[in-house]
Amino acid sequence: MEQTTHPTPDEGTIQVLLVEDDERLARLTSRYLQEHGVLVTVARTGPEGLAEAHRHAYDIILLDLMLPGRDGMEVCRELRSRSDVPIIMVTARGEEVDRVLGLETGADDYLAKPYSSRELLARIRAQVRRARGRAGPSTHPIQVGKLSMEPSSLRATLDGKVLPLTTYEFALLRVLAERAGRVLSREQLLDSVKGNAEEVFDRSVDVHIFRIRQKLEEDPRSPKLLKTVRGAGYLLATGDEA
Repeated sequence: MEQTTHPTPDEGTIQVLLVEDDERLARLTSRYLQEHGVLVTVARTGPEGLAEAHRHAYDIILLDLMLPGRDGMEVCRELRSRSDVPIIMVTARGEEVDRVLGLETGADDYLAKPYSSRELLARIRAQVRRARGRAGPSTHPIQVGKLSMEPSSLRATLDGKVLPLTTYEFALLRVLAERAGRVLSREQLLDSVKGNAEEVFDRSVDVHIFRIRQKLEEDPRSPKLLKTVRGAGYLLATGDEA
């Protein structure tokens, strides 16, 4: 494993774990990111990536799908069960089914190879900015019925119980909470969070809404809070509506 030292970073320094078995791509990606002030550690296999992620607190993880030892889906699933660190899935398999599976497993974004280094850097900065609580114009707490959201810390609670949301899930729920009682279309939701993921697609909204419901609703099959308005979009019910 190629690993940088871990100096105490400045507040704005981004520390990245790149889990990639393609030596040339890992070298080129690391060089570009480090030229732009990003600290990069490279792991070559799934098990190495997991071990390093558990050993050190990274700002974001770039995770290849096809890895020796354990594939990216397995690694992503285990990481997400322990941490809300932003994860960008990076892979040559760009079919919709693979992107959906990656998002369902817990990835926050998905980038297909070959990719632009500038786009990758932009996505990294956007994900980290959001994870650090600086993605939106306002950091004031949001209260909708028993749902409380604290954008500054990316903390959401329902009736006092913490909701284990990923950063992307938090961003979507925040948009809905800020406009509680109003129906928002997929396009409106995508536009509201596109600064965090430039190449999201309609199906990803459905996937994330499904996952948010699993954490938000007593009975996700019969939602009372996060509702689907057929043919129109989604609505977060206010306390009175719920």
